[in-house]
Amino acid sequence: MNLIELRDIRKTFYLGEVVLPVLKGITLNIAKGERVALTGVSGSGKSTLMNTLGCLDRPTAGEYLLDGEDVTRLSNNARAMMRNQKMGFVFQNFNLLARTTALAQVMLPLLYGRQHISLKEAKQRATTMLDRLGLADRMDHHPSQLSGGQQQRVALARALINNPPLLLADEPTGNLDSNTTREVLALFKQLNDQDGITILIVTHDPHVAAVCKRVIRMADGLIETDEIQTEGLT
Repeated sequence: MNLIELRDIRKTFYLGEVVLPVLKGITLNIAKGERVALTGVSGSGKSTLMNTLGCLDRPTAGEYLLDGEDVTRLSNNARAMMRNQKMGFVFQNFNLLARTTALAQVMLPLLYGRQHISLKEAKQRATTMLDRLGLADRMDHHPSQLSGGQQQRVALARALINNPPLLLADEPTGNLDSNTTREVLALFKQLNDQDGITILIVTHDPHVAAVCKRVIRMADGLIETDEIQTEGLT
């Protein structure tokens, strides 16, 4: 069953009198449980496509179904709730709050969601998630007290706390050294293999793409290639 269905997705930016078409007709299906790399040179449209998939931007034309629901027709508030309930985001720069502990960072999506869980339950769930990702002894630390790999693990814990079916990662290892990169990619693979989370990674790094079972390459706002591969950690 498909989690993501795109039909002729187009995105055009209007900069004064300049018309800039970025996505020029993307048709794409991603099944539940897939692990996909989205690659392409700078300017190929991959970041714009990621923003569209993450409900951070609306397409100019086309249809986007997420878990059977037409996202393009949702209000801004409904799209925000969709992001909270069905998506987790991991970014290159971690996007952590400087003066907030790791535990509090992970609790935030629970407190802003519709579940209306108690503070005690939110703390318990966040503690369990951080422990799972190997941060049991770092829960009270602020980002400045954590290594890059630990910060990305906090960001990943925050992304997963609402048990989303879809994880979107934008250059998640861009600020990490090679050893930490392998550790983070192993976590992505584990989450996909064991938990069945659908993972889409935007990357320009072939070593990161090699961890995915499917690689979609974009060029000039279109899908250039879409290939299944034998994945592995490199």
